[in-house]
Amino acid sequence: MDLVIMADTHVPKRARDLPARLWAAVEAADVVLHAGDWVDEALLDALEARSRRLVGVYGNNDGPALRARLPEVARVELAGLTVAMVHETGPKARREERCAAAYGDCDLLVFGHSHIPWDTVAPGGLRLLNPGSPTDRRAQPYATYLTARVAAGRLDRVELHRLPPR
Repeated sequence: MDLVIMADTHVPKRARDLPARLWAAVEAADVVLHAGDWVDEALLDALEARSRRLVGVYGNNDGPALRARLPEVARVELAGLTVAMVHETGPKARREERCAAAYGDCDLLVFGHSHIPWDTVAPGGLRLLNPGSPTDRRAQPYATYLTARVAAGRLDRVELHRLPPR
C-alpha cells in the first residue's frame, strides 16, 4: 500500500494549488493522509475526488465548515499498521514522550502544524512523522511532503520529497 502524507497546505492562502508533482503522487497513491490546515473546503473536495482513499483531520487554521467534515484525531488501520493523525502535538521538547502516552497503542502518528519535517521514534516504538508543508516552507530550505509504503503491518520506504521553489 503506497501512501502520500501531507499537511499545512494552506490553499488558497499560501498557494493557489498543490504542486503538480504532489498531485501526481496523490493520484498514484493507495491512501492520502492530510494532517490539517487545509484552509478551504475546495482542496478537501479536490483531494477526495482525486484520491483512492483520503484520511484527514482539521488544523488550527481550518474553520467551521472543515471542522464539520473532518475529525480532530483520526485513527485508521492500513495493511495491518495502526495509524493516528492529529494536527498539533505541542512543543518539540518531550514530544515523543507526550505522544507515546497519548497514542502508544498505535504504530504511527502523523502530525503537522510546525511546517518542519520530523521523523523520530518514541519510547515503546511509536513512529512520529511530520511531512512539513508542500506550499509554505517558512524557515525550511524546501517545501516538502512524504511518501511511504505499508506492507504486513510495517512502514517502510519513508521518503521526504523536496519541492522546487515557486
